[in-house]
Amino acid sequence: MDEQRMESSPVTHAANPTNLVVAIDGPSGSGKSSVSKAVARALGAAYLDTGAMYRAITYSVLEAGTDLSDADAIAQAVRAAKLEISVDPDREQVVIGDTVVTDAIREPRISEQVSAVATNLEARAELVRRQREIIAANERIVAEGRDITTVVAPDAEARILLTASEQARLRRRGIQLGGTQDANQLQAQVLERDKKDSTVVNFTQAADGVITVDSSDLDFEQTVAAVLDAIATAAKK
Repeated sequence: MDEQRMESSPVTHAANPTNLVVAIDGPSGSGKSSVSKAVARALGAAYLDTGAMYRAITYSVLEAGTDLSDADAIAQAVRAAKLEISVDPDREQVVIGDTVVTDAIREPRISEQVSAVATNLEARAELVRRQREIIAANERIVAEGRDITTVVAPDAEARILLTASEQARLRRRGIQLGGTQDANQLQAQVLERDKKDSTVVNFTQAADGVITVDSSDLDFEQTVAAVLDAIATAAKK
């Protein structure tokens, strides 16, 4: 089956030495969120977790009892959603409607169902629009997700694909979840989700101009340093 890819107009940034948009993509369990937060702190930049936006919508439609196979219903839910997300790397908060869902969206049931939203092209288009607005409103920002380097902000000053081996990603997600998930559950949350999401966006191979950072054999501090080095390299080009 041919893969569907979403294409739309990128965000543009005025030439300004104070502007710094860092786009980071990668598969589940690669460390995108924790590394991106640390990088944002180091750069004195805002931080946008685009995956949290998809998770918040997933939480909302599940709570509403929406049929996840009803693509039109999900698209409408996204368009109507009142969604707020903090861009402070030291203050994680996600609000959908009037409900704070910061912790709830990290539950395994959300991870297992989020692809129903992430693979809906109309839903993606609306969330991409909102993500671009957030990026444009911040002079310095680190945005991470699946399609930031290729769709949301392909003209970012630095574009990075943060990846890791399958074994490393499964191990890290298991640790993150405190050993509460068995091997099959981890496979579903990491590998199966990646397989589904890859039908609409490529986050496993670096596009032209995107620097790959492989963290398989790096610890957290080494990975942050490698990403900062990649940003410095991109800035020199």
